Amino acid sequence: MNKTIKSFVAGALISVGAVLFVPAQNSVAKDLPDFVELVEKQGPAVVNISTRSRSPAGGNFNLPDGIDPEQSEEFLEFFRRFMPDRGGRTDPRDPRGTAPGAPKSKTPQPLRPSGQGSGFFIGSDGLLLTNAHVIAKADEVTVTLIDKREFKAKVLGSDERSDIAVLKIEGAAFPKVTIGDTNKLRVGEWVVAIGSPFGFRNTVTAGIVSAKGRDEVSRGPNSGGVQFIQTDVAVNPGNSGGPLFNVRGEVVGVNSQIYSGTGAYQGISFAIPIDEAIRISDQIVKSGRVSRGRLGVRIQDVTKDVAESLGFAKAQGALVQDVEVDTPAEKAGLQPGDVILKVDGKAVEGSSETTRIIGGTKPGTAVKLSIWRNGATREITAVVAEVKDEKKAEVKKAKAKEAAEPGRLGIAVSDLDADQKKQYKVKDGVLVEAVSGTAESILEAGFVITRVNNTEITTAKQFEALAAKLDLKKPIGLQLRNKKGEPQFVTFRVEAE
Repeated sequence: MNKTIKSFVAGALISVGAVLFVPAQNSVAKDLPDFVELVEKQGPAVVNISTRSRSPAGGNFNLPDGIDPEQSEEFLEFFRRFMPDRGGRTDPRDPRGTAPGAPKSKTPQPLRPSGQGSGFFIGSDGLLLTNAHVIAKADEVTVTLIDKREFKAKVLGSDERSDIAVLKIEGAAFPKVTIGDTNKLRVGEWVVAIGSPFGFRNTVTAGIVSAKGRDEVSRGPNSGGVQFIQTDVAVNPGNSGGPLFNVRGEVVGVNSQIYSGTGAYQGISFAIPIDEAIRISDQIVKSGRVSRGRLGVRIQDVTKDVAESLGFAKAQGALVQDVEVDTPAEKAGLQPGDVILKVDGKAVEGSSETTRIIGGTKPGTAVKLSIWRNGATREITAVVAEVKDEKKAEVKKAKAKEAAEPGRLGIAVSDLDADQKKQYKVKDGVLVEAVSGTAESILEAGFVITRVNNTEITTAKQFEALAAKLDLKKPIGLQLRNKKGEPQFVTFRVEAE
């Protein structure tokens, strides 16, 4: 090959490489979102919230090394929610600690900084949304706008279960956000958070929606059926209560929590769907309180083992653990062991979704429930009641009886007497006297068994006869009452004989 040909080939390769490389680079740049316009338009509607309190923060933990406990009550609230008790101080601000039960000072305490958070305007008249935990225990709430104007805010109301609070400041023509549709939000979609992490106001972070419908996220009071939006947007203490935007500049969530073992962002954050937040805030504005519907049942998710033990086709729906006396559920004929498949024609995936739908139903409304019972599907109608604060009744300890030998399932039982039925609030069942083998992982002596798979248990003799016929290659499902009288549905496996 002569020099001319070699030069041509080399030039052609360089040219081809350039042609292939440049469009790829432009393509990547073209696909990346630009959040500048979004931040410029929506940023002014986001505010910083600071609180002052006369009482010190509670809790029982030690903060990580290098963390200043005075920087934010928000950070302390995070540790109360997510970090385990490490045997530290009652008040992390006091290096000496506070002895449990120590008398409190009667001297009036001055207001002092206690927390930082975020919020956003949903009305031009000064109506704001934030998290309930941001303003909890606050004696004074201050809202600071992007132009540094400060306003004392009035707390119109808060709802601990959903972690939503509504504030109001005096004034008009405030910049407000545009409310989006959470139902249209897709996993993988870009989202943006604006807030005040660690007090750094108007901080913008971006990421994608990692998942939707996350439930049982919080270990605290936030267990009202909220199905969180999970993102990988960097959210830290101080972001709580701030908005989560989609790329169109619409609010789709309220940043609420992070999941971390260190106290800092580790790639997982959670936001309350905006439709749930608005539903709660509308009630607070209208009546100052939140009304939730209830059926009067305890429910749990249907796992694969639960479904198999009941002979149900798939792991879907909400399993009824217990039905309370004189409630809509009892009047409608719901029974322990039923599986709720649909509410008003809408299929439910699990217990959280069922709780959310019923909770969002106006008390007094009749709902149609599609349930699965003993191999057949049927429909019943229940009139939703209102959730009220109720104290759980304590159940007396079961009477001691002579020790019995565990049988084929590794469970020894005896008949219940009249007093025990009253204690455990059951019509029938058997008392667990002794446990061995794999059954030890799910129950203990003093529990009451009311149902095995799809069969109600009335006597010890019946239980033993049923146990002798069970296929031990399949999971065994037990409807229980624990020592506190609380209903449970558990499954376990026994090695075949």
